[in-house]
Amino acid sequence: MTISEPMTMFTDYLVTLLAASLGIHLIIEGKARSTRSEILWGWAFMATALGALAGGTSHGFIEQLGEDGWDLLWRITVYAIGTASFLLLAGGLVAALSGPWRRLLLLVAFVKFGGYLWWMASHDDFRFVINDYGSTMAVVLLLQLWQWWARRAPSAPWVVGGIAVSFVASLIQQSEFALHQHFNHNDIFHVIQMLALWLLYRGGRLLEDAGD
Repeated sequence: MTISEPMTMFTDYLVTLLAASLGIHLIIEGKARSTRSEILWGWAFMATALGALAGGTSHGFIEQLGEDGWDLLWRITVYAIGTASFLLLAGGLVAALSGPWRRLLLLVAFVKFGGYLWWMASHDDFRFVINDYGSTMAVVLLLQLWQWWARRAPSAPWVVGGIAVSFVASLIQQSEFALHQHFNHNDIFHVIQMLALWLLYRGGRLLEDAGD
């Protein structure tokens, strides 16, 4: 059996294992603390794991999957990452805001998510996925910086650090910089993104829901 891009598949599968294990922990701990923001982030990590699993498989078994199989897995990948983006944003809003502002901005986030799903139904360029995820991270960054300024939220340094690392990973992925022919820009992106996931996980454990 020929594996088309073994290193990309391997690093994607590493992201899958890491994201799933961290996501399960966030969901369990969030339920124990009755913290909706942490639970939402936990499910965001689970969606990330699904996206990485589908993405790794599509990179590794291009020849075996055929055009239809590859397209199905790629759709799962982009939709899963979009779902993770929405859940991270929703969790960030629940942690930062309450009352009418929370409801309004959650509605805006949901509309943004619906627009993403509609757009990706007819587009497959990964830069659209990066753009959607990047815009979400920018909003979460602003929310966390505001929480740090307003009440020194302990989650903020970890989340800000995770977002900064994630932006670096995305820039490298988009630049197509490679260390080696068998360790390309996607592989570097996955490795750096694992550090970003760990930092976001540490921040997620410290999230607190804003009072209603």
